[in-house]
Amino acid sequence: MATAYHNLSEYDINSMPDASDMKVAIAAAEWNSEITDALLKGAVDTLMRNGVKQENIYVARVPGTVELTFASQQMAEFYQPDAVIAIGCVVRGDTPHFDYVCQSVTQGITHLNTLFGIPFIFGVLTTNTMEQARERAGGRLGNKGDEAAVAAIKMHDFVCKLK
Repeated sequence: MATAYHNLSEYDINSMPDASDMKVAIAAAEWNSEITDALLKGAVDTLMRNGVKQENIYVARVPGTVELTFASQQMAEFYQPDAVIAIGCVVRGDTPHFDYVCQSVTQGITHLNTLFGIPFIFGVLTTNTMEQARERAGGRLGNKGDEAAVAAIKMHDFVCKLK
């Protein structure tokens, strides 16, 4: 989580598990594409920097954040990846729509984590303003996409150690 004391993109690359054999699916929302494109780039760059081969990264774009749950589930079934990352951005507006979208995708991704034997990573920004989103999509607080990719690698390693 980004705070005034922690940058989303900061991690010790030397402490990262080997990800060279990983397959990762990423579902990214088109809505707020200025932000989701930056998050997606951060995730892909971090995966590759940590050894994931480009041909083992499957990316699909969906219209909005609510659609991430279905897309993530479909990608898990079709590609059989080691982890799925859901990337989106919801910015609070003047109506309760923000609350419904955030609740839907949070519950959906959480539910997928209980159904499959792989991690589903929540790479969705839920901010009050577009400026807060920019700060977390490559701005002064780093990139939530980086953080999501690091979480995917570490959670895959966690699962592997259980076997």
